[in-house]
Amino acid sequence: MQNTWKHWPCLFPQHGPGRKHERPIVLEAWQEEVVQAFPADFLRGLFHSDGARVNNWATRIVAGQKRRYDYPRWQFSNRSEDILALCGWALDLVDIAWRRSGPWTVSVSRRDAVVALDSLIGMKT
Repeated sequence: MQNTWKHWPCLFPQHGPGRKHERPIVLEAWQEEVVQAFPADFLRGLFHSDGARVNNWATRIVAGQKRRYDYPRWQFSNRSEDILALCGWALDLVDIAWRRSGPWTVSVSRRDAVVALDSLIGMKT
């Protein structure tokens, strides 16, 4: 198969002219079945392309002293609402807690959820 193959649109009907966040990105029924069967592979592709594993931090007052806490977090950023929704759906498929931490960001921040996502998709290289 070459990148000039005329049947790419058959495999990826979401591909088209214009910016992906300005057009619908909807999986075909057969693509949904593939993601349901292999959600880790789908999530790996999303997070390894448009995601990052970062150390987040917060401060708290403990016994009158300001303390800083560092913790790992996965973040996935995309301007397409459809792609963000697909990311959330796939995380739900594997029971990983997530939330929208910004208008274009899905975050996985709970300690157990980060460990689960680490083991599911591996570190970004």
